[in-house]
Amino acid sequence: MPKAYKAIKDNLKLPKIIHIIGTNGKGSTGRFLAYILFKSGKSVGHYTSPHILKFNERVWINGKDIDDESLEKAHQKLLKILPKKFQKSLSYFEYTTLLAMVAFENVEYAILEAGLGGEFDATNVFDKELSLITLIDFDHQSFLGENIKDIASTKIRSIQKEAILGYQKYDEVKEVAKKIAENKNAKLYEIEEILTSDEIFAIKRFVKEKGLPSFFVDNFSLAATGAKKLSIELDLQKVKDIKIFGRMQKIAKNITIDVGHNKAAAKAIEKELKEKVVLVYNSYEDKDYEEILKILKPKIKKVEIIDIKDDRIVKKEILIDALKKLNIKYQDFKNIKKDENYLIFGSFKVIETFLKLRSRTSNKKE
Repeated sequence: MPKAYKAIKDNLKLPKIIHIIGTNGKGSTGRFLAYILFKSGKSVGHYTSPHILKFNERVWINGKDIDDESLEKAHQKLLKILPKKFQKSLSYFEYTTLLAMVAFENVEYAILEAGLGGEFDATNVFDKELSLITLIDFDHQSFLGENIKDIASTKIRSIQKEAILGYQKYDEVKEVAKKIAENKNAKLYEIEEILTSDEIFAIKRFVKEKGLPSFFVDNFSLAATGAKKLSIELDLQKVKDIKIFGRMQKIAKNITIDVGHNKAAAKAIEKELKEKVVLVYNSYEDKDYEEILKILKPKIKKVEIIDIKDDRIVKKEILIDALKKLNIKYQDFKNIKKDENYLIFGSFKVIETFLKLRSRTSNKKE
């Protein structure tokens, strides 16, 4: 990726880049910051991953997902400037990262969400104005490290000049961040150093009034801190129409979807749920699905396993063994019943499969 970027660097006009790193909350933090900038009159792009239904969701420019024509135009330009050896050797995520940067050539700010890590992530090849560090927790241990210090180090080593540390639950994360910032001669800020207590209170009230999950307070506070660091004052009235797709989102009276897939997301959801639900679920085999189900168990009536076509999905019999061990009732997911409340959770893939299935069922009824 660094070599590919170097090969096309002179043909790219880069905007000011804000890098979002962390484990949970990257998507909502990035979108809220993008929306604040956009509603303040700035031209802004937001690169996020993965998508749920359509690739265009990954490249958001000035309030909407990129259209097919603009995406194809960026693709054709990238093919012209990118040497053939890189067209063949780059991964899907690496290529789409460069594609997004071509699409963002005419914006003033680009907010890039790191994919898996930080230091070795495709999004880390660009010079950054600012890095925002969301909650860092256990996830992707086989790639990032088995303890929180290693995971935090891999992510935070991507910072350059300035970084803002969001709310953390592990003291080690703060220690790692301070040490790396010192070694890199970078400035590290915390939310309370930049936002006033009145501004934090206003964000809490905003999240509550919009009926959003309470964990958005942390993400929105970090985004607002980033905006203020960029000299953009927070006007919550301007952003009251923001929509965050896929995080504790009610898509029907009795259906909530959440793209989370790790223990931190499960803990936030368990805290948020006020009553028991039917959990429509599946998991990638590298996730700690037994622990996730254990966390959610107090709020689960039963689990309905949704079939996912993906080689990385855990074998059904192994998932069933975990459910039996935890003494959680289970069955195959067939359809939504009007008299039950549902939580659809497990990953972007689970949400994508559910939404497509629901869409096909609705079309048949019509």
